[in-house]
Amino acid sequence: MIQAYKVVDQRFIPAVTTEEAFWIHLESPSPEEANKILKKYNLPEDFISDLQDSDENSRLEYEDGAMLIILRVPLYYKHRSASVSFATAPLGIIATQDRLITVSFYDSEVLTQYLEGKHRPFDITQQSFLLNINLRTAVYYLKFLKEINRRTTQIENELHQSMRNKELIRLLRMEKSLVYFNTSLKANEIILERLQRSRWLHNDPEAEDMIDDVIIENKQAIEMANIYSSILSGMMDAFASIISNNLNVVMKFLTSITITLALPTLIASIYGMNVHLPFQENSYAFAMVMGFAICMSILLVVVFIRKKYF
Repeated sequence: MIQAYKVVDQRFIPAVTTEEAFWIHLESPSPEEANKILKKYNLPEDFISDLQDSDENSRLEYEDGAMLIILRVPLYYKHRSASVSFATAPLGIIATQDRLITVSFYDSEVLTQYLEGKHRPFDITQQSFLLNINLRTAVYYLKFLKEINRRTTQIENELHQSMRNKELIRLLRMEKSLVYFNTSLKANEIILERLQRSRWLHNDPEAEDMIDDVIIENKQAIEMANIYSSILSGMMDAFASIISNNLNVVMKFLTSITITLALPTLIASIYGMNVHLPFQENSYAFAMVMGFAICMSILLVVVFIRKKYF
């Protein structure tokens, strides 16, 4: 789908044609739509085709008078069938001589405010809009990181009550999401530093000042991702140790029970033999043997209790 927007009173509103548009957004474009934009603005084919790869890394490149910036933006999958709830995907931003073109093959919330015209008014230029997209990207990273931390705390509380594999798998998924976020944020940081040094950004003095704020927000997101990742990794190790220790406690308890029951069984087995045995003529032989077996079992239980096996 091709969406065109023009600027009116420092806001984006839908444009009738792409000729009057300042910003063109391609949302999961078909091959025909992609070819139409490529031919119209004389863009290389890989400017759009590369973005279909979910693993495409952040990069900045110039070709034929156009600049391509690929950012890794955060995604939130609401359906339960997804392997992870939080992931990242590429977002392409193409700057031509007089237009900005964004391309996305994945459902990201980063551009939603601008597409719906609900963004804060600002002096819209190619440079300022590009940095606003970067700023929104960092803000959504921070938002999703806080949600990951909230869910991790909830899972931790559930694990205190029940050591089930289900909670451990959910923690593992949170850890995978943090790895995705951390890697993507660091890649975006490299792009921002390259932009800060580029001559293209220096054409807009206000954007040149704004990029410092964007870099600070991105660094804050990186630090949060590192902190939460360290906490989650330590938590996983701690719970793995707890589960292993609980297994040792259970095995020790069962072993103690087995030994305690084995002694009466041994005595009963001996007195069940078809040979001459002491007290076999005594009318109280059964009571004496059972009493001895019970006393030995009680003695073993006392010894195990003192050694804290129970």
